[in-house]
Amino acid sequence: MKETAISNCYVSPSPSTEQFIANHTFMYLLSGSMTVYDGINVYKIKAGDYGLGRRNHLARYTKHEDKVAFRKIFILLDQDFLKSFNETYNYEPKSTEAPHAIFHLSHDELIENFIQSLIPYFNEHGLIDGDFLNVKRSELLLILLKSNPDLANILFDFKDPDKIDLEEFMLRNYKFNVSIERFAYLTGRSLSTFKRDFEKIFNATPRHWLIQKRLEEAYYLIDRKEKRPSEIYLDLGFENFSHFSYAFKKLFGHAPSKLFKEN
Repeated sequence: MKETAISNCYVSPSPSTEQFIANHTFMYLLSGSMTVYDGINVYKIKAGDYGLGRRNHLARYTKHEDKVAFRKIFILLDQDFLKSFNETYNYEPKSTEAPHAIFHLSHDELIENFIQSLIPYFNEHGLIDGDFLNVKRSELLLILLKSNPDLANILFDFKDPDKIDLEEFMLRNYKFNVSIERFAYLTGRSLSTFKRDFEKIFNATPRHWLIQKRLEEAYYLIDRKEKRPSEIYLDLGFENFSHFSYAFKKLFGHAPSKLFKEN
Protein backbone atom coordinates (compact mmCIF):
# COMPACT_ATOMS: atom_id res chain seq x y z
CA MET A 1 0.00 0.00 0.00
CA LYS A 2 1.17 3.51 -0.74
CA GLU A 3 1.49 5.73 2.33
CA THR A 4 -0.16 9.11 2.20
CA ALA A 5 1.77 12.32 2.74
CA ILE A 6 1.41 13.88 6.16
CA SER A 7 -0.54 16.75 4.61
CA ASN A 8 -3.72 14.69 4.16
CA CYS A 9 -4.74 12.85 7.32
CA TYR A 10 -2.72 12.37 10.46
CA VAL A 11 -2.56 12.25 14.23
CA SER A 12 -0.29 14.95 15.60
CA PRO A 13 0.97 15.79 19.10
CA SER A 14 1.34 19.51 18.31
CA PRO A 15 -0.75 22.27 16.74
CA SER A 16 0.28 23.56 13.35
CA THR A 17 2.64 26.54 13.38
CA GLU A 18 1.40 27.63 9.95
CA GLN A 19 -1.02 30.56 10.31
CA PHE A 20 -2.42 30.35 6.78
CA ILE A 21 -5.00 27.62 6.12
CA ALA A 22 -4.16 26.47 2.59
CA ASN A 23 -6.81 23.72 2.45
CA HIS A 24 -10.09 23.11 4.26
CA THR A 25 -9.12 21.15 7.35
CA PHE A 26 -11.22 19.03 9.70
CA MET A 27 -9.73 18.82 13.17
CA TYR A 28 -10.77 16.59 16.06
CA LEU A 29 -9.07 17.06 19.43
CA LEU A 30 -8.46 13.65 20.99
CA SER A 31 -6.89 14.88 24.23
CA GLY A 32 -5.59 18.09 25.80
CA SER A 33 -6.90 21.58 25.15
CA MET A 34 -6.06 24.54 22.93
CA THR A 35 -7.26 27.91 21.71
CA VAL A 36 -7.65 29.09 18.12
CA TYR A 37 -7.61 32.77 17.14
CA ASP A 38 -8.88 33.81 13.70
CA GLY A 39 -8.54 37.59 13.87
CA ILE A 40 -12.10 37.96 15.17
CA ASN A 41 -12.85 35.25 17.70
CA VAL A 42 -10.93 33.12 20.19
CA TYR A 43 -12.18 29.54 20.28
CA LYS A 44 -11.51 27.41 23.35
CA ILE A 45 -11.24 23.78 22.32
CA LYS A 46 -11.23 20.77 24.62
CA ALA A 47 -10.99 17.02 24.08
CA GLY A 48 -13.90 15.78 21.96
CA ASP A 49 -14.41 19.11 20.18
CA TYR A 50 -14.04 19.43 16.42
CA GLY A 51 -14.50 21.94 13.63
CA LEU A 52 -13.47 22.94 10.12
CA GLY A 53 -10.71 25.39 9.35
CA ARG A 54 -11.56 27.20 6.14
CA ARG A 55 -9.31 27.43 3.10
CA ASN A 56 -7.71 30.83 2.43
CA HIS A 57 -8.14 32.06 5.99
CA LEU A 58 -5.78 32.87 8.83
CA ALA A 59 -5.77 31.17 12.23
CA ARG A 60 -3.34 30.74 15.11
CA TYR A 61 -3.32 27.61 17.26
CA THR A 62 -2.06 27.66 20.86
CA LYS A 63 -1.66 24.43 22.80
CA HIS A 64 -2.28 24.61 26.54
CA GLU A 65 0.07 23.04 29.02
CA ASP A 66 -2.13 20.33 30.49
CA LYS A 67 -1.26 17.23 32.47
CA VAL A 68 -2.69 15.02 29.74
CA ALA A 69 -0.94 14.44 26.42
CA PHE A 70 -1.99 16.67 23.52
CA ARG A 71 -3.24 14.72 20.49
CA LYS A 72 -5.38 15.77 17.56
CA ILE A 73 -6.53 14.35 14.23
CA PHE A 74 -6.14 16.54 11.15
CA ILE A 75 -7.90 15.63 7.91
CA LEU A 76 -7.06 17.93 5.01
CA LEU A 77 -9.63 18.30 2.24
CA ASP A 78 -7.58 19.49 -0.71
CA GLN A 79 -9.11 21.02 -3.82
CA ASP A 80 -8.46 18.05 -6.12
CA PHE A 81 -10.19 15.69 -3.71
CA LEU A 82 -13.18 18.02 -3.24
CA LYS A 83 -13.59 18.50 -7.00
CA SER A 84 -13.53 14.75 -7.55
CA PHE A 85 -16.03 14.22 -4.73
CA ASN A 86 -18.40 16.82 -6.16
CA GLU A 87 -18.26 15.27 -9.61
CA THR A 88 -20.00 12.30 -7.99
CA TYR A 89 -22.44 14.09 -5.68
CA ASN A 90 -23.10 17.35 -7.59
CA TYR A 91 -23.55 19.87 -4.80
CA GLU A 92 -24.32 23.39 -6.04
CA PRO A 93 -22.76 25.95 -3.71
CA LYS A 94 -24.12 29.42 -3.11
CA SER A 95 -21.86 32.34 -2.28
CA THR A 96 -20.93 32.89 1.36
CA GLU A 97 -19.55 36.10 2.88
CA ALA A 98 -18.78 34.85 6.41
CA PRO A 99 -15.29 36.09 7.39
CA HIS A 100 -14.70 33.52 10.12
CA ALA A 101 -11.85 31.07 9.63
CA ILE A 102 -13.50 28.37 11.74
CA PHE A 103 -16.78 26.72 10.80
CA HIS A 104 -18.46 25.52 13.98
CA LEU A 105 -19.73 21.95 13.83
CA SER A 106 -22.31 20.83 16.37
CA HIS A 107 -21.74 17.52 18.10
CA ASP A 108 -22.98 14.54 16.13
CA GLU A 109 -22.94 10.88 17.12
CA LEU A 110 -22.02 9.96 13.54
CA ILE A 111 -18.81 12.00 13.87
CA GLU A 112 -17.94 10.27 17.13
CA ASN A 113 -18.47 6.90 15.50
CA PHE A 114 -16.45 7.99 12.47
CA ILE A 115 -13.47 8.97 14.65
CA GLN A 116 -13.55 5.60 16.38
CA SER A 117 -13.66 3.83 13.02
CA LEU A 118 -10.70 5.91 11.81
CA ILE A 119 -8.27 5.04 14.59
CA PRO A 120 -7.40 1.49 13.41
CA TYR A 121 -6.31 2.82 10.00
CA PHE A 122 -3.47 4.95 11.36
CA ASN A 123 -0.05 3.35 11.08
CA GLU A 124 2.81 3.66 13.57
CA HIS A 125 3.71 7.08 12.10
CA GLY A 126 0.23 8.50 12.71
CA LEU A 127 -0.70 8.38 9.01
CA ILE A 128 -3.40 6.59 7.03
CA ASP A 129 -2.32 4.39 4.15
CA GLY A 130 -3.25 5.92 0.81
CA ASP A 131 -5.57 3.10 -0.29
CA PHE A 132 -7.98 3.97 2.53
CA LEU A 133 -7.55 7.72 2.63
CA ASN A 134 -10.12 8.91 0.09
CA VAL A 135 -12.68 6.35 1.25
CA LYS A 136 -12.51 7.71 4.80
CA ARG A 137 -12.45 11.35 3.67
CA SER A 138 -15.52 10.75 1.51
CA GLU A 139 -17.29 9.14 4.46
CA LEU A 140 -16.44 12.16 6.61
CA LEU A 141 -17.78 14.60 3.99
CA LEU A 142 -21.07 12.74 3.64
CA ILE A 143 -21.55 12.86 7.41
CA LEU A 144 -20.67 16.55 7.64
CA LEU A 145 -22.94 17.56 4.75
CA LYS A 146 -25.85 15.56 6.12
CA SER A 147 -25.91 17.55 9.37
CA ASN A 148 -24.46 20.81 7.96
CA PRO A 149 -25.90 21.33 4.43
CA ASP A 150 -24.60 24.93 4.30
CA LEU A 151 -21.09 23.52 4.41
CA ALA A 152 -21.42 22.86 0.66
CA ASN A 153 -21.26 26.64 0.09
CA ILE A 154 -17.77 26.62 1.60
CA LEU A 155 -16.29 23.30 0.51
CA PHE A 156 -17.25 23.50 -3.15
CA ASP A 157 -16.40 27.14 -3.76
CA PHE A 158 -13.17 26.76 -5.72
CA LYS A 159 -12.57 30.42 -6.57
CA ASP A 160 -9.59 32.43 -5.40
CA PRO A 161 -10.35 35.23 -2.91
CA ASP A 162 -12.34 38.16 -4.28
CA LYS A 163 -11.11 41.71 -3.92
CA ILE A 164 -12.17 42.86 -0.46
CA ASP A 165 -11.88 45.90 1.83
CA LEU A 166 -8.13 46.08 2.41
CA GLU A 167 -8.26 48.43 5.41
CA GLU A 168 -10.78 46.32 7.31
CA PHE A 169 -8.86 43.13 6.55
CA MET A 170 -5.47 44.46 7.67
CA LEU A 171 -6.79 46.03 10.88
CA ARG A 172 -8.30 42.66 11.73
CA ASN A 173 -5.32 40.49 10.73
CA TYR A 174 -2.11 42.49 11.27
CA LYS A 175 -1.04 40.22 14.13
CA PHE A 176 -0.66 37.18 11.87
CA ASN A 177 2.89 36.30 10.90
CA VAL A 178 2.43 35.74 7.18
CA SER A 179 4.15 37.24 4.16
CA ILE A 180 3.12 40.40 2.31
CA GLU A 181 2.46 38.18 -0.70
CA ARG A 182 -0.01 36.18 1.39
CA PHE A 183 -1.82 39.31 2.55
CA ALA A 184 -2.06 40.43 -1.07
CA TYR A 185 -3.56 37.11 -2.18
CA LEU A 186 -6.10 37.03 0.66
CA THR A 187 -7.36 40.51 -0.23
CA GLY A 188 -7.82 39.51 -3.87
CA ARG A 189 -4.94 41.57 -5.27
CA SER A 190 -1.68 41.14 -7.10
CA LEU A 191 1.36 42.10 -5.04
CA SER A 192 1.87 45.36 -6.93
CA THR A 193 -1.82 46.35 -6.62
CA PHE A 194 -1.80 45.47 -2.93
CA LYS A 195 1.22 47.67 -2.25
CA ARG A 196 -0.27 50.55 -4.23
CA ASP A 197 -3.68 50.31 -2.53
CA PHE A 198 -2.06 49.86 0.87
CA GLU A 199 0.03 53.03 0.62
CA LYS A 200 -3.01 55.04 -0.49
CA ILE A 201 -4.92 53.91 2.60
CA PHE A 202 -2.23 53.85 5.30
CA ASN A 203 0.38 56.29 3.91
CA ALA A 204 3.08 53.70 4.63
CA THR A 205 4.56 50.59 3.10
CA PRO A 206 3.03 47.32 4.29
CA ARG A 207 6.19 46.17 6.10
CA HIS A 208 6.66 49.47 7.94
CA TRP A 209 2.99 49.68 8.91
CA LEU A 210 2.87 46.08 10.16
CA ILE A 211 5.87 46.54 12.44
CA GLN A 212 4.59 49.87 13.74
CA LYS A 213 1.09 48.52 14.38
CA ARG A 214 2.36 45.41 16.16
CA LEU A 215 4.74 47.42 18.33
CA GLU A 216 2.02 49.92 19.29
CA GLU A 217 -0.15 47.01 20.36
CA ALA A 218 2.77 45.55 22.31
CA TYR A 219 3.27 48.85 24.14
CA TYR A 220 -0.42 48.93 25.06
CA LEU A 221 -0.42 45.33 26.32
CA ILE A 222 2.70 45.84 28.45
CA ASP A 223 1.82 49.31 29.74
CA ARG A 224 -1.93 48.98 30.29
CA LYS A 225 -2.52 45.24 30.59
CA GLU A 226 0.76 44.45 32.40
CA LYS A 227 1.60 41.63 30.03
CA ARG A 228 5.13 40.21 30.05
CA PRO A 229 6.98 40.94 26.78
CA SER A 230 7.94 37.28 26.50
CA GLU A 231 4.25 36.32 26.59
CA ILE A 232 3.04 38.51 23.74
CA TYR A 233 5.65 38.78 21.00
CA LEU A 234 4.63 35.59 19.16
CA ASP A 235 0.94 36.52 19.26
CA LEU A 236 1.83 39.86 17.66
CA GLY A 237 3.52 38.30 14.64
CA PHE A 238 7.18 38.46 15.66
CA GLU A 239 9.23 35.35 14.98
CA ASN A 240 11.68 35.70 17.86
CA PHE A 241 12.08 37.75 21.01
CA SER A 242 15.38 39.37 20.05
CA HIS A 243 13.88 40.88 16.88
CA PHE A 244 10.84 42.07 18.83
CA SER A 245 12.98 43.64 21.56
CA TYR A 246 15.29 45.35 19.04
CA ALA A 247 12.37 46.81 17.03
CA PHE A 248 10.61 47.94 20.23
CA LYS A 249 13.70 49.74 21.50
CA LYS A 250 14.29 51.36 18.11
CA LEU A 251 10.75 52.80 18.07
CA PHE A 252 10.26 53.72 21.73
CA GLY A 253 13.82 54.31 22.91
CA HIS A 254 13.92 51.56 25.54
CA ALA A 255 13.55 47.79 25.77
CA PRO A 256 10.10 46.27 26.41
CA SER A 257 11.46 44.66 29.58
CA LYS A 258 12.19 48.11 31.03
CA LEU A 259 8.60 49.25 30.39
CA PHE A 260 7.31 46.10 32.11
CA LYS A 261 9.54 46.64 35.18
CA GLU A 262 8.38 50.24 35.45
CA ASN A 263 4.83 48.96 35.87
